[in-house]
Amino acid sequence: MTVPGSDSPPAGLGPSTVEELLQRFPADVPPIGTAGAAVTIVLRDGDHEVEVLLIERTERLTDPASGQVGLPGGHVDDGDGSLVRTALRELREEVGLGETDLAGELRYVETKHAERFGLNVAVFAGCLAPRGLAPTPSSQDEVATVFWLPRSALNTTVRVHRETPLGLLEVPATVYAGHILWGFTRRVLRDFCGLPPEDPSMGPAFIPRTRETPPSSETGTPE
Repeated sequence: MTVPGSDSPPAGLGPSTVEELLQRFPADVPPIGTAGAAVTIVLRDGDHEVEVLLIERTERLTDPASGQVGLPGGHVDDGDGSLVRTALRELREEVGLGETDLAGELRYVETKHAERFGLNVAVFAGCLAPRGLAPTPSSQDEVATVFWLPRSALNTTVRVHRETPLGLLEVPATVYAGHILWGFTRRVLRDFCGLPPEDPSMGPAFIPRTRETPPSSETGTPE
């Protein structure tokens, strides 16, 4: 079932430019102990509207995030020193982007709870620099592909069946170019873009394990 939506951002509903989206948030960094992971919303000016960088994870039996669409990000490492350093390290490790590929500092958006893992996730946002490198998967073992999602795609909702901690449920999703975005990441992006909330069903296990995490953590709860 498809919920009708517009092909462009609704007039007067939320900010619609990169500058408007970013200027609402400070270039602050929350204390590192307040979150166990960090993700980054990377924006760019597309041909017709703002676009968001997303990744689709490689399908692996050992990865609870196997095949999921999400934002670049992952667990805090002991040597990171701050949550923004976690976000920047994960950007480089997953899609090959460094600080010089971004236009200015990352903005702190919020810390949001990922219910599936019982984990607080710090959300940052930034803009791809005009001369920034094109993001590409740094390791095919972790990231199968990257793509840019037009902001207006978030306006249209379809219902898909997905396995959640509550069992197989019909959940709201965005389908774009064959990619299915649902759960935690979709809610983060809709909130960020000023769109109204939807069904709070639990989202995918998008947070990857760190390289040091032992296989026993693959039961679904990160350390």
